[in-house]
Amino acid sequence: MAPRHPSMGVTMTDKANHFKTALEENGISITDWARQRGFNVRTVYGVLRGELKAKRGVSHKIAVAAGLKPQPRKAS
Repeated sequence: MAPRHPSMGVTMTDKANHFKTALEENGISITDWARQRGFNVRTVYGVLRGELKAKRGVSHKIAVAAGLKPQPRKAS
């Protein structure tokens, strides 16, 4: 893979890989993480693989809980 220009920032894939590594380092499986939070395991895997865009609904909640997306601001 070609190196990215520094101004491109961190991608969702980078964040997902960091999240998976952090879970692994702490002895937590993705399945356990999902179940502890009441998420469907297949949906969590879909978000982490980038198969689901996580723009709204449950997939977005998963992305926020995993730290892939920032906490949404309250609408005023």
